[in-house]
Amino acid sequence: MRTDLPLPIHAPPATSERQLLAPIWHTAIVVFLLLGASLGGSRGVHPLDGHSKLPQYLWTMMWEWLLAGFVYLGVRKRMKLRELIGGRWANPEDVLLDIMIAAGFWLLAITTLGAGAKFMHLDQAGKFETMRQQIGFLIPATSLELVMWFCLSATAGICEEIIFRGYLQRQFAAFAGSMLAGVVLSAAVFGAAHGYEGGPRMLLLGIYGLMFGLLAWWRKSLRPGMIAHAWHDAISGAVLHLLK
Repeated sequence: MRTDLPLPIHAPPATSERQLLAPIWHTAIVVFLLLGASLGGSRGVHPLDGHSKLPQYLWTMMWEWLLAGFVYLGVRKRMKLRELIGGRWANPEDVLLDIMIAAGFWLLAITTLGAGAKFMHLDQAGKFETMRQQIGFLIPATSLELVMWFCLSATAGICEEIIFRGYLQRQFAAFAGSMLAGVVLSAAVFGAAHGYEGGPRMLLLGIYGLMFGLLAWWRKSLRPGMIAHAWHDAISGAVLHLLK
């Protein structure tokens, strides 16, 4: 019996970059909704904007959960939400590790954002005051609003990481056949989705999104990014509340 016959050649399995998470039309709707809301925000159109911030916070939380839910509906036939996030914590050590990674990432992120703001002269008094006016509809003014802001920050940390880094990043990677391309494209949409912040800060937030994308790619998990994202938003709101 001959043993030197050539082994059959099998085509390699498709890589994760080539596997679409959802139909293309689904991704088009998600991007359209994100950019449409951003365009409205850039023109000063803020639903329920008024003296109290609470209706605006509740509306924003509802919007983000609905959008995250729409993402889940699009991917549920191909993967579970747990897989999209990157699995579960197996033990307390995993929780502590993700918190430590999130803390280190956050310090790196605020250093990068601070350097970027200085390079773009966004730290000047006039530019800072313009920024406060642009996002004034979100700055918590009362203790109750600050508590609700923390809830909004947690919502943003969970939902936006699922939408941008969990879904769009991997979907764009499938389109382009490259995870790096997915990271860059998702970061571009993340920056463009914050029209109410103004052009220069949209660019800065694109860099911020790029860092989150690289973190998710490295860790194969959204959990550290969720923690850092919620943490950053909560602290930013608290600082602006004190300055206000």
